[in-house]
Amino acid sequence: MSLLEKLGQDPQRSMQRFLSGLGLFAIGACFIFLGLYQSHIWQIIGIIFLALGGLFAIYGYVGLFANRLYHIFNRTKP
Repeated sequence: MSLLEKLGQDPQRSMQRFLSGLGLFAIGACFIFLGLYQSHIWQIIGIIFLALGGLFAIYGYVGLFANRLYHIFNRTKP
């Protein structure tokens, strides 16, 4: 339980990480699309942004999921 508590202790920060990762992912997709008409270097930069954005989004999502799961397991019964 301590791992769930540690990962899910700040859901606002986890949401911020998730949205930042989503934004980086979208920027990476735009760079890849730009690389179709410009130099292929833009596509390489886009792939790097996609990878970083995916990692940030996964880390944020794991925090959100851990928070939710922690609250489900520690629900008090009336």
